[in-house]
Amino acid sequence: MSEKAIVQYVGFEAKASAREYTFMVREVSSEPCEYTVCIENEAFVSRRARYQDAPGICSVKLKRELAACPDHSGERRFEVAQTDLDDYHNARMPRERERQKTLSSK
Repeated sequence: MSEKAIVQYVGFEAKASAREYTFMVREVSSEPCEYTVCIENEAFVSRRARYQDAPGICSVKLKRELAACPDHSGERRFEVAQTDLDDYHNARMPRERERQKTLSSK
């Protein structure tokens, strides 16, 4: 994925076993491409993922996949794994703690 690529969240669709999040990736040198990133419903039920975090989790996953295959010749559909959820939460932890600390001091 080039640095000038724009990843735009389009929306989601709730399915029987997962939520499918759709993104459009636009680059100057090519036509826009649609990608789908899925999170199993069980991840929400077990509280490993929050609904409000899901577009961010999927965006991080998609950007990682696109970086691994810069010519976009690979898949157009990806599944969020437990390791993706862990990486997302670990990256947010310091900011979340700081935010809670700020809120509690008010």
